[in-house]
Amino acid sequence: MEATTTVSKKELATTRRKKGWNQKTLAPYLFLSPFFIVFLIFMVYPIIESLYLSFTSTQGTSSEWIGLENFKNILTDGLFWKSLSNVFIILLVQVPLMLILGTLLAVILNSKFLKAKALFRLMIFLPVLIDLVTYSIVFSIIFHEQYGIMNYLLGVLHIDPIQWFSDPFWSKVLIIIAVTWRWTGYNTIILLAGLSAVDDSLYESAEVDGASKFTQFFKITIPMLKPILLFCGILSTIGTIQLFTEPSLLTNGGPNNATNTPVMYLYQFGFQSFQFGYASAAAYIITIIVGIISFFQIKLSKGGEI
Repeated sequence: MEATTTVSKKELATTRRKKGWNQKTLAPYLFLSPFFIVFLIFMVYPIIESLYLSFTSTQGTSSEWIGLENFKNILTDGLFWKSLSNVFIILLVQVPLMLILGTLLAVILNSKFLKAKALFRLMIFLPVLIDLVTYSIVFSIIFHEQYGIMNYLLGVLHIDPIQWFSDPFWSKVLIIIAVTWRWTGYNTIILLAGLSAVDDSLYESAEVDGASKFTQFFKITIPMLKPILLFCGILSTIGTIQLFTEPSLLTNGGPNNATNTPVMYLYQFGFQSFQFGYASAAAYIITIIVGIISFFQIKLSKGGEI
């Protein structure tokens, strides 16, 4: 009788331990479940749905399966390639320029001799805090061809007014200036964080060996920042390919589609013509292009190895 009681107590204790273990195991997943539910509904489902739409002729409420027809039409559309070439021209100038400025500003902000560093960091980062629409409108006023302060200052210097909005070349320059102004501070702060992790003993050893500041910059600073520069370069490339607000508000894609971008192209078909299938296919083509460029950036930089 006692033996039976002992066995039943052991079985009861084991059952309680299993129940407690199951509760402890399930608890984290129960707390995380709201995130996963929201993620599945608002991230995974739209991706799958848009992939399906890209193979259909969905326009408004009508839909028909057409296979790869949307992709074929996009890849043979001259306007799409025009928008892609526009954004690549902007990218090839703007991204290197922004990274160079960001690196130089980060080095200056990291200098031991600079006073009021917190104030200067805030001033450089402030453009990021300004709303995209607001700063685009301000830039359209500053660079107004007739009444803008920029052309007024050029006139003071006896330079002919620049056709910022009606000339294809200068309209691209305007977009480059606007995007560089807004995002340089963002990259500067990221690069500054990378600089703060560089051991000061490296610079001290270089000074003892007689290395100049110029040599230290190219032999220590740049190599140590290589992974951070790669990260900023990939983010900036993705952001530039996704340009929409600045060319939309400043130049409306003109003149003659000189500043039209792939996302503006997508927007025109998706939210103006309501050709959701065509727009979904365009979105996937843009995503593939971004992925290929990012892959080559990583390969060419050897993954940001120092």
